[in-house]
Amino acid sequence: MSLRLRYVAGVSPAKWLRAWADRRPDLPLEATRVDEGAQLAEVRTGEADLAFVRLPVDDEGLHVIPLWEEVAVAVLPKDHALAEAEELALADLADEARAPGQDDPAMTVELVAAGTGWAMMPHGVARLHHRRDVVAIPVTDAPTTRIALVWRVERDDEEIQEFVGVVRGRTARSSRGGGPADATGDDERSDRRRPAAGRGERSSSGTASRTGRGAGGTGRGSRRAGAHGRRKGGKRR
Repeated sequence: MSLRLRYVAGVSPAKWLRAWADRRPDLPLEATRVDEGAQLAEVRTGEADLAFVRLPVDDEGLHVIPLWEEVAVAVLPKDHALAEAEELALADLADEARAPGQDDPAMTVELVAAGTGWAMMPHGVARLHHRRDVVAIPVTDAPTTRIALVWRVERDDEEIQEFVGVVRGRTARSSRGGGPADATGDDERSDRRRPAAGRGERSSSGTASRTGRGAGGTGRGSRRAGAHGRRKGGKRR
């Protein structure tokens, strides 16, 4: 017997897998990544017990706990005129060619690298499909996306709630503090996840990620490189 977890691209469940293994070695956690288009399929059929999904979803018959927001990034070829920007606005990209959207984000990034245009995606997805010949730059006024943990109402039991507690950061000695209705209470961690602050910082996996903001606010010294046509070295386009 195991607890079956599904998750979409951009979610990294490793820390919860480790915490669960420490807490419940008697009940293995089976985690499998699924395509976003089918993110609820196995939960609804009972083939999976829980799933990390990207909202919005049809929540009929489901418990849904919103967790964190994902900042949107523009994925650009590394040699693009805007590639040195720390952050961008949608207006900066309005006149730029956009790469043809693909169902597979990896293919979309492939097309960006080939020079067909730029693409918008959640930062976690861009990081997962990194390439050394593209950069991912936060777009400050683009709509964010949100990750949530979902499970079927009829599957709500102590095992599910224990995993919810792991995700929420509750210790093994902590009480559950109520049912799903109050699971988004005071113990919720940060609602927003942004790329780590720092000019020109690269993710550990290798994708260049430009950002001028830290989590929950605007970092010092951030600057817009796109709206005023500013490029590296202070030159104007």
